[in-house]
Amino acid sequence: MSGSDFVSTDPCTGEIVWQGDCGDAAAAVATARAAAPGWAATALDDRVAVTRRFAAVVRERADAFATLIARETGKPLWETRTEVASVATKVDIGVTAQAERASARAGEVGGVRQHLRHKPHGVLAVLGPYNFPAHLPNGHIVPALLAGNAVVFKPSELTPAVADFMADCWAAAGLPGGVLTVVQGGRAEGEALAAADIDGLLFTGSASVGATLARQFAETPHRILALEMGGNNPLIAWDIPDDALDAAAAMVVQSAFLSAGQRCTCARRLIVGPGADTLLDRVVALVDRIIVGAPFDDPAPFMGPVIDNRAAAALIAGYDRLIEHGGKPIRALVRLDPDRPFLSPAIVDVTAVADRPDAELFGPLLQVVRVADFAAALVEANATRFGLAAGLIGGDAALYDRFWAASRAGVVNWNRPTNGAASSAPFGGIGLSGNHRPSAYYAADYCAWPVASLEADRLDGAIATGLRA
Repeated sequence: MSGSDFVSTDPCTGEIVWQGDCGDAAAAVATARAAAPGWAATALDDRVAVTRRFAAVVRERADAFATLIARETGKPLWETRTEVASVATKVDIGVTAQAERASARAGEVGGVRQHLRHKPHGVLAVLGPYNFPAHLPNGHIVPALLAGNAVVFKPSELTPAVADFMADCWAAAGLPGGVLTVVQGGRAEGEALAAADIDGLLFTGSASVGATLARQFAETPHRILALEMGGNNPLIAWDIPDDALDAAAAMVVQSAFLSAGQRCTCARRLIVGPGADTLLDRVVALVDRIIVGAPFDDPAPFMGPVIDNRAAAALIAGYDRLIEHGGKPIRALVRLDPDRPFLSPAIVDVTAVADRPDAELFGPLLQVVRVADFAAALVEANATRFGLAAGLIGGDAALYDRFWAASRAGVVNWNRPTNGAASSAPFGGIGLSGNHRPSAYYAADYCAWPVASLEADRLDGAIATGLRA
């Protein structure tokens, strides 16, 4: 990928949004390495002040920021506005988390002072995704900077403009030069950054890339690696009263099709028991009303396109494989524009599909699995190597307790969409969904390392046992 060839385009129109040169990962890391000691030595209150100014700049530029995200990703403008708001809100959450989870603490053990303090790692790389090109990398960047690290940020090659905009907001907030550097580029630049002289890497993206990074970092255990990956997320609908069917249908649709299904927490599998046809009819009726369109359309769309034509083609291929192996289309996955990546929301009954693929089909494609009883529903829900999100719609508190205890996921919701997660809580999964480094509120944990100290003002030592006279 050369400079003149490196562009990002509007998925709705194909127009160029950004054009520029690929970055030099080694040079960026060297710049960060030079800036890191000064930033680490900066008082925490001063680091906090910079992040608060960043939040203020983001709020001042919110309209331009949301418009840019919408153009580069195709997401509806109402949704990109919520993303920008999350970027600003992350600062207060990050400051609180830093104080709670990585602050200095003092105590006493056996008459000796005990201190707990934290040190930054040094230079941390952040690899960001395209689906939330501002919010998700910002969830790493804010706590990393608060902890005193310098950051080298390599965004998705599909959303470089958003990364540059965000970096400019940091510069306007007074972040010293070199403390945050953006490296633009594709796979080669990402690989170069992962192999560079960094002290850790914070990643959000696919399980396949995350597994590659885990193998690579196995040779360097002194470097921190935080992996935030996707999921083949189950949503069980069970014992839903008649007067709640419409609400349940809305939660199914939100879980499966928000952001055109391009959220790592989207429900991929809807698991239902006997007598679920009424609920499914309500879901289908709601899906048939979904507006698919461009970000600035009036009326506003519920979902936009997937990120590009390659992603659309991969989803069509995944859908075709399900049908070829016995899946029954309830609503087909249709390419709405032969030249652009607009897809209709799709629902496929895969109950009869043997050896269903345990894969994250990252788009508006919901698979329905019918089971005989709740025990079978739990087995089906856990029939995945992933473990990010899981949800139960319906039932009572006892059923939810049973579901929660059996679930293998880091985000477990009841009567809420699977893609409802708060930045004020930890966010992460198990299995192929992560490496036990949850982000969001717990990101402070992997952005600094603890130092435990016993301290005394004067020497007072003697050996009382085991010495010859």
